[in-house]
Amino acid sequence: MSRTPAPSSRVVVIGAGIVGCSLADELTARGWTEVTVLEQGPLPAPGGSTSHAPGLVFQTGPSKTLTEFAAYTVQKFGALEVDGLSCFHQVGGLEIATTEARWADLHRKAGLAASWGVRGELIGPQRCKELWPMLDETALYGGFHTPDDGLARAVLACRAQIARAERRGARFLERHTVTGIEREGGRVTGVTTDRGTFPADHVVSAAGFWGPVIGAMAAVDVPLLPLAHQYATTEPLPELDGINDSRTEASKPILRFQDRDLYFREHHDRLGIGSYAHRPMPVDPFTVAAFDEAPVMPSSLPFTAEDFAPSWQDSIGLLPALGASRVAEGFNGVFSFTPDGMPVLGESRELRGFWLAEAVWVTHSAGVARAVAEWMTDGRPAIDIHECDLYRFEDAQRSPAYIADRGAQNFIEVYDVIHPLQPMEQPRPLRTSPFYPRQQELGAYFLEAGGWERPHWYEANAPLTEGLRLPERDAWSARYWSPIAAAEAKATRERVALYDMTPLRRLEVTGPGALAFLQRMTSNNLAKKPGAVTYTLLLDETGGIRSDLTVARLAPDRFQIGANSGADLDWLLRHAPDDTQVRDITSGTCCIGVWGPLARDLVQPLTRDDFSHQAFGYFRAKQTYLGHVPVTAMRLSYVGELGWELYTTADLGLRLWDTLWEAGRELGVIAAGRSAFNSLRLEKGYRSWGHDMTTEHNPYEAGVGFAVRPAKGEFLGRAALDGRSEETASRRLTCLTLDDPAAVVLGKEPVFVDGTPAGYVTSAAYGYTLGRGIAYAWLPAGAAVPGTAVHIEYFGEKIPATVRQEPLFDPQMERIRR
Repeated sequence: MSRTPAPSSRVVVIGAGIVGCSLADELTARGWTEVTVLEQGPLPAPGGSTSHAPGLVFQTGPSKTLTEFAAYTVQKFGALEVDGLSCFHQVGGLEIATTEARWADLHRKAGLAASWGVRGELIGPQRCKELWPMLDETALYGGFHTPDDGLARAVLACRAQIARAERRGARFLERHTVTGIEREGGRVTGVTTDRGTFPADHVVSAAGFWGPVIGAMAAVDVPLLPLAHQYATTEPLPELDGINDSRTEASKPILRFQDRDLYFREHHDRLGIGSYAHRPMPVDPFTVAAFDEAPVMPSSLPFTAEDFAPSWQDSIGLLPALGASRVAEGFNGVFSFTPDGMPVLGESRELRGFWLAEAVWVTHSAGVARAVAEWMTDGRPAIDIHECDLYRFEDAQRSPAYIADRGAQNFIEVYDVIHPLQPMEQPRPLRTSPFYPRQQELGAYFLEAGGWERPHWYEANAPLTEGLRLPERDAWSARYWSPIAAAEAKATRERVALYDMTPLRRLEVTGPGALAFLQRMTSNNLAKKPGAVTYTLLLDETGGIRSDLTVARLAPDRFQIGANSGADLDWLLRHAPDDTQVRDITSGTCCIGVWGPLARDLVQPLTRDDFSHQAFGYFRAKQTYLGHVPVTAMRLSYVGELGWELYTTADLGLRLWDTLWEAGRELGVIAAGRSAFNSLRLEKGYRSWGHDMTTEHNPYEAGVGFAVRPAKGEFLGRAALDGRSEETASRRLTCLTLDDPAAVVLGKEPVFVDGTPAGYVTSAAYGYTLGRGIAYAWLPAGAAVPGTAVHIEYFGEKIPATVRQEPLFDPQMERIRR
């Protein structure tokens, strides 16, 4: 992130769709008035996705960030009017279930709504029919009604925001086709069009599905895939005759029939029907016709009736009155999908001043615009947006083939019931650790994250489940889970286990300025002798937690960092001085966690170095040899047991695994997976950045204030933490245990205090050592008191839980420090 420029910065926004218009409005409202918006088509409907969008705004989803974006879109557009007509029509939303699986999912969605503060209610079939009289209620299990959702009048909202931004000094230039991005010294300097050049200190690509075209001009990857989506309109329906006047257009809630990948909205006396049920139809953004050459507009492609035919029959099945009607017209509308279904936001590091605000749907448009405007003017968005960060994707996830495969799959799954652990099926395997062949031999059950194949348990350990008594799980929590995880956790607590930690990002920071740089960038004191390992935080200017790091000082001018994401690398590279080098070494290295009470018995015979507690203390590092393999050994444990993280180069990884495996046979060594790991780390209260804490939280709220050392001197975020402490925190990350030993929750469920939603679960797992479920949740400080009784809503059921003192396991740290 670059230094916040002066308010006089010249900004050129490429694209006057809903995102570009919203961004111009947000920037000018913050005093950045030298804003030029360039659009290749005519205003206010230039022919991109905004011009054809049906305008559905459903706020609730698994992503808290997207929900907040949508909530702001509702709030903002609801306050905008053009010619006395609101830019948001709050008709509400209704999602219906025709299967047991969908009905269960709607209960889960109602929980998400409660977690994120969205009004919603589960209703029965008869109430669904009252809201939508055309429904065949006999086909329904029920529905989820959200009264504050509705229809965004996107073109109207563009008009309103154009007028406001222009009054503040912005200008909107139609019929300007961008032909190039000018740069000098690694910074953007202007935008070239077919009608002249526009100097700029900042350029924002809000070009929608043309984003890859603009990105190519700037030599910046824009990982999105344009796809066509079918939308049809019926003939006039007698059932709607006289119900909606020319201004209201619709009176019933937006209807989603997700079991058949369909949605419905009124257009006066007709119904509009959108379908995701058809084959993926990728579109090459470099070949899309210009506005004047397109039959209708660039984003509106010819309707393929044969693709829509099954959806029409499904529509009739749900709304029998359609049997007397037909499709009057339709089109295949183009819009954007990314590999993970999230927007792509942020400033390019390679070309400073060039920003992306891409892959944004109308639903989230105003919220995204506000976040990007805050980022540009204040240096950071007010809410956590790590899920949308441009640098969240690994290099292996940026190939055109990967973007095409994953983008198309996201289209297919847009209305599917998706489990939080559910991996995409293709392309796999993509990234594998050097231990992959041995893991396959042991029957590893792999899930995927960041392109990596990650073992969650091993079928070879199935015999260890004999005699274990575990509560039965419901179908949802039993997916992507095995009782083998309990056996692996038990073996880790009693003997020793090998964990593949290779997918965790590793950075190397070197050079004469390395220490001073890291001292300035992180919260803890790193000025320790070589061999020290320190847990520390990356903070932003407001004291929010950007990430947590484990930093090992291997030499006076060389540090190895355990980080979380590509955004960490990006952040450090942006700030690194000339005398410091930051390098990602993940792909060339690997790591095995050797943990359990017999870890020393396994490792010590393999080395001539002393691995006793006295000679090799906790949070220390040593470069040594294990057998024939050079390793960097770090005395760390994220499962709460004695052990080491052992790092070596990728070419020696398999030899390291085999060396440890052979030496551990007589000790009963096993390989263990992420499922056991997550259970063990929650028993110890170890945080997971991105789940338990983000930039929205400061260290004292998150329970990691011990990693803040103000006395060491100046560091980024220090000033913002002055006067703050655990005692002053108004909310806290809180440890809960479920009162019923058989109960399980998975994460993101609402937490009720005295019958009122008061927070939400961040991480959850069954604590196999404790014999009950564990959940961490954000709660008001007044409720975060050990002994407080709360309830967690899981699929509509209120599960009793109790606030506990943490850590739950080995609070004296005796097992780790021995």
